[in-house]
Amino acid sequence: MTGIPPKAPDPRLLEMLVCPVCRGPLVYDREKGELISQRAGLAYPIRDGIPVMLPDEARVLEA
Repeated sequence: MTGIPPKAPDPRLLEMLVCPVCRGPLVYDREKGELISQRAGLAYPIRDGIPVMLPDEARVLEA
């Protein structure tokens, strides 16, 4: 890690996004730079301020 916090996505964009798997709400985790879907148990990465909303790119959350 470089110690530089990840670039945050536009807050207006975050209001519109839902999980592509379950269509549920997402929670922004600023520290990890991810969008969390509790319902689907997935964490979608944010790269250069752009959410990567592909299920194949998501990290599975631990129980």
